[in-house]
Amino acid sequence: MKRRAFLRQVGLVTAGMVSAPAFARIRMQADSSCRYVLRGARVFAQNALKVLDVGILPTGRLLIGETGKLNGDEIIDVTGKIVSPGFIDILADNAANPERTYRIFEKYKVTDGVTTALQMHGGSSDCASYYKYFNGVPHAINFGVSTSVMRIRYATSSLDERKRRVEKCLAEGALGVSHSIEYQPTSYEETLVYARLAAKYDRTFFLHLRYSSREQELEGVDEAVRFAKDAGVKVHIDHLHSTGGTYHMKEALDKIRTANRQGLRMTCCVYPYSYWATYLHSKRFDEGWQQRYGLTYKDLRLVGTGERLTKESFARYRAQHRLAAVPEGILPLAETVDLALKEDFCMIGSDGGIEYEPHANSHPRGAGCFATTLHHSKELGIPLEKMLSKVTTLPASLVANAMKDRGVIESGAWADLTVFDPEEVNGTATVENPNSYSAGIQMVFVNGKQAYRDGKVQTGQGVGIRY
Repeated sequence: MKRRAFLRQVGLVTAGMVSAPAFARIRMQADSSCRYVLRGARVFAQNALKVLDVGILPTGRLLIGETGKLNGDEIIDVTGKIVSPGFIDILADNAANPERTYRIFEKYKVTDGVTTALQMHGGSSDCASYYKYFNGVPHAINFGVSTSVMRIRYATSSLDERKRRVEKCLAEGALGVSHSIEYQPTSYEETLVYARLAAKYDRTFFLHLRYSSREQELEGVDEAVRFAKDAGVKVHIDHLHSTGGTYHMKEALDKIRTANRQGLRMTCCVYPYSYWATYLHSKRFDEGWQQRYGLTYKDLRLVGTGERLTKESFARYRAQHRLAAVPEGILPLAETVDLALKEDFCMIGSDGGIEYEPHANSHPRGAGCFATTLHHSKELGIPLEKMLSKVTTLPASLVANAMKDRGVIESGAWADLTVFDPEEVNGTATVENPNSYSAGIQMVFVNGKQAYRDGKVQTGQGVGIRY
């Protein structure tokens, strides 16, 4: 909808400009047009924090005005709080049994301030069927998936058939192409085929790098740069601090920065925890894992209980496909995450999701990634505006056309909003209890409707995000 038509529809006229650039002074012609008005907060708009009225129209769209100028059915005083575009989790994970677990997954996302959870690490091998099914059920938040090369490769051994299925998913609206060449080793030549398909459809290629060992991790970064160059594709490196920059983060960031200066398009993400977790049956725990990571059985903690493993319990839980966390500090924040957060090309992605209750199954990042990020960045002295861009506008840019009018606060945009207390915000999830709501997240709106307020989650607001 054109801006002029939009303003006519809601019965508004502009009358000059306020001191904040690009914001019109809004005057109401009739009684309240907004369903809600958020008043008194600092609002993250145009990459800056400003005191503004944020109105939510019955259409689910936003109306922005000078503080005290908008009217609405409910005026909500949020003085002292921050109103941000809803957080966008570009690396959400709910792959195991989404039809059965998605409500639990979304509950712990929205209570962490997330309004859009995009599964760009894995995704689907049949995107048309995925969107058809999930568009037919109610959602707390917006959702979307990439093309999962791993799943397609499991299903067929023919490269021509694999290529056909990847392209079919892209034509059906998949948000990108994802592959994990550490978990499923694939030749450079074959992986390049998938990267070129992503480029053909102007989608991002999401890559879990090939190596996580001290000796070879930078080779994986070099390979990602090579994909960006040879395929002409935008490459996003998944969780760089756990795969690619664990031991050599400074060098890894230098390589990405240099590639971007040379005209390539590369980004990465991190999550603000000093330890990783993954399934015991994955290739990360194949023979030699103790030497690769300098760990023993007793260093591993079973997620959801904190139980320390033994050789015997390791074998038992591996057969059960259970998930284990490595010790805190194995990814020293000061040497990994904190360095990456300084870079404009680095954003936040959880690489997690809570799927089961009451028995937890995930790294705490599945429930507390974004609140923990805001708390940690405050301790580091990183400006709030910089961090908010890393959880809103920057992840939205990876799927820009599909996220039109989202990830921003401006008149006419969709009302995906998160209201939080900057002094109290923090994750509360732990390895022993990953299923825990974040602190300081007070209110979340998705498409103009309340998705979370006063500790209660509501469904029916979210929509599918696709091309």
